Amino acid sequence: MTGTEPAAQALDTTRPHPARVYDWFLGGKDNYPVDEQLGRQIAAIDGGAPRAALANRAFMRRATRALAGDSGIRQFLDIGTGIPTEPNLHQIAQSVAPDARVVYVDNDPIVLAHAQALLRGTPQGVTEYLQADARDPRAILEQASRVLDLDRPVALSLIALLHFVADEDGAHDLVRTLVDALAPGSCLVLSMMTADFEPENVQRGIAAYAAGGVTLVARSRAEVGVFFEGLELLPPGIVSVARWRSKDASDDAAPVSLYGAVGLKR
Repeated sequence: MTGTEPAAQALDTTRPHPARVYDWFLGGKDNYPVDEQLGRQIAAIDGGAPRAALANRAFMRRATRALAGDSGIRQFLDIGTGIPTEPNLHQIAQSVAPDARVVYVDNDPIVLAHAQALLRGTPQGVTEYLQADARDPRAILEQASRVLDLDRPVALSLIALLHFVADEDGAHDLVRTLVDALAPGSCLVLSMMTADFEPENVQRGIAAYAAGGVTLVARSRAEVGVFFEGLELLPPGIVSVARWRSKDASDDAAPVSLYGAVGLKR
């Protein structure tokens, strides 16, 4: 696998980056002191933040397995990939369907470096990485169409991405442009932050991210639902990511502050 575009920006280790903070929450090693510092601040404010990151990854795995298995989808477009953390989306999809084609999209140079080194798929399938900005969906579609057949169903994954894009910065247009370009039978897999469950902790976390120069937006269940307008929500609908088709009874104890859902395009 090789990226089809050069890195768009130099690696900046003086400011925290969401992908690297997330990597620190997951116990990864591909982060810098500035990322760990913000991660520790967030964890001190909200002790559930690392659990939320782990629950979000588990949601991605369950949703991917369901779409590759139950829905028979063989093409996946994952935008806002982040630093590879095993098992990755392509490993889940290709474990169910070895011929699955997976395209990852991110614009962080450190993600590109690790993606080129680590993202290896099955011989029967395709695993590709695109260097592109999530806020430029048309460029993403143009590049992705070189790998994916957009006339056939695609699973579009926007995992823990949209809470970094405010409404006024085009979050809804971004999703609408991507979904409109996909064939019937495609699915939108989405997770994003909410303050519905722990409003005080989430607001403090948002403030800490803002102090680190990172925009973070929490949305209500109704606001998350707007992103699925025109789509058919698959059971169980919009729920805390820890509760989306989870068989782990411990997940029922308390929701994490991320909503997750999957919508089908008819």
